[in-house]
Amino acid sequence: MASTPGVAFLGWAVGSRVSAFLGGKAVPRESDEADAPVRHKRPFNEWLLHLPATFRALVRSDELWLVLLAALVGLLAGLSVTAMTTVTQFAHRVLFQLDTRERLSGQVDINTLSVLLVPSLGGLLVGALAVAVAKWWPRRAVDPIEANALYGGRMSLNDSLVVVGQTMLSNAVGASVGLEAGYTQLGAAIASRFGRLFRVRRNDLRLLVGCGAAGAIAAAFNAPLTGAFYAFELVIGTYAIATLAPVVVSSIAAVMVVRVLIPDEYEFAVRVPTAIEAGAFPAILLLGVVCALGGILIMRGVTLTETAFRRSGVPVWLRPAIGGLVVGVLALISPQVLSSGHAALEVSLQAPYSLGHIALLMVLKAVASAVSLGAGFRGGLFFASLFLGALLGKLFAAGMTLIGVGAYLSPIVCALVGMSGLAVAVVGGPLTMALLTLESTGSLPLTVAVVAAAVISSLTVRRTFGYSFTTWRFHLRGEAIRSAVDVGWMRTLSVGRMMRREVRTFRSDTALTAFCRDMPLGSASRVAVVDDRGRYAGIVQVPEAHGALDTPGRLGELVHNAADMLLPQMTIKDAVSKFETAEADALVVVDGTETRRVIGILTEQHALRRYSEELDRRRRELSGE
Repeated sequence: MASTPGVAFLGWAVGSRVSAFLGGKAVPRESDEADAPVRHKRPFNEWLLHLPATFRALVRSDELWLVLLAALVGLLAGLSVTAMTTVTQFAHRVLFQLDTRERLSGQVDINTLSVLLVPSLGGLLVGALAVAVAKWWPRRAVDPIEANALYGGRMSLNDSLVVVGQTMLSNAVGASVGLEAGYTQLGAAIASRFGRLFRVRRNDLRLLVGCGAAGAIAAAFNAPLTGAFYAFELVIGTYAIATLAPVVVSSIAAVMVVRVLIPDEYEFAVRVPTAIEAGAFPAILLLGVVCALGGILIMRGVTLTETAFRRSGVPVWLRPAIGGLVVGVLALISPQVLSSGHAALEVSLQAPYSLGHIALLMVLKAVASAVSLGAGFRGGLFFASLFLGALLGKLFAAGMTLIGVGAYLSPIVCALVGMSGLAVAVVGGPLTMALLTLESTGSLPLTVAVVAAAVISSLTVRRTFGYSFTTWRFHLRGEAIRSAVDVGWMRTLSVGRMMRREVRTFRSDTALTAFCRDMPLGSASRVAVVDDRGRYAGIVQVPEAHGALDTPGRLGELVHNAADMLLPQMTIKDAVSKFETAEADALVVVDGTETRRVIGILTEQHALRRYSEELDRRRRELSGE
């Protein structure tokens, strides 16, 4: 945010402009009316032309206006979630012949023909749409985490709408994917569009993207704190006092929208014990480890399924149809594998399932999710991980009881702990999942247990696997992103921006005596040497050349790092790596590996200093200084 004098100045400027809109440079005092010149009021359309600039100045200069913009983003995120939920629920009712209050994954029995035809034919439509998108709209949509990590919060709303459409279609035809990825994509893209419309600073744009994602998740689960910490942990990448107000306001605004428009959609009533025995905590911590391993298996399973489809030779347009048919066959065994599984989760938490039934349902849901994503349906694993975690927790409790060590364990407690633990392993965000439990159950003792298991799950995943599902997919694509912390500035801090263009060059056949006469000691520390065609041939240290005057020769005999050079498009990371490999404290910058024309020089000391300055600047931005 701007400093206090800056705010005062901009406030004065904006106030002056608003006064000018209203009919002149100043409002004359009554005593001056006789002598005052006639002022003509500006026409209404001229006011409108200046209003956007005025609002931009207000948002950029005052934190309060940024909070108001975040509230608007939250309202739009809530409306988006409401619209997406309503449309997909309507599609479920029409396609699967459900009653008004019924939910797809909560069915005990379902029409066989519908469950086989809808996912497979819907898969054909998804495949055809994917081919059309690849042909007519080949741009890849940027994820909110990727946008904040690499692009300073810049997202395309049009690209995001394509992803949202594919996600809604996949969920509507019964594929085992959640809408949460679509919720956050659309909420964050709307926020990015508004941020760029108001021309906010890079850090504020990243914050607004977090506000959009926070509003989407808060609306999806009717849980404002969950949405806020989802943004802090996963989309913004850090927590600071300066970011608290916009994110929380956005979450609350989004929740208000869904509570008004669809108040019955998010009812979640579960009875939990009022206290948890201390003897249960060793088993709860062990459950956290089990959840971490289960999350890793699920993420690996999705990747293996994608690889199997890719190597199968099946055309891209046909893969979703095959995946949909597989999901339909699994749904004949248990309809709870269909769609995201909201209703199935509520049923599973309360139902007294047998050990065998829980294990079977876990396998079916995990396979359905992996096949859906691997075949090409769009969506996420957020809610699937919650559902699978609840099943894993109940399975763990039943198993501990069988071996005689489950005296302190309640199946419902283990289900809720497993729900959060597995979601932490797959999605990330320990505090996000802990607050989701708190807001869903209102039980503080249970939340303590969830925090313990979530921390253990997160630590285990980091030490054994190192990625969440989102960052794992970035890794497979070749992007080294572990979180949403802003590393995009490293790409803009290029060698071309840091190098010094004033560099002396000499031909390699220059005599040492002539060189030392032109370059006396103290004039420079090093020079670049080129061959007879003007191409880079190495670096010569000026003191070394003066020390070799006793043995007359040519400059080319003293060159170093002839094969080591930098390119202007290299990032700071690439440059530092090159310095370490070459064991040099300075390298020449050339225009290309073929032409090798010298255009500058960069020292390791200057590169590291610029890197440190940028790191410090980003740290101050994140902390609100």
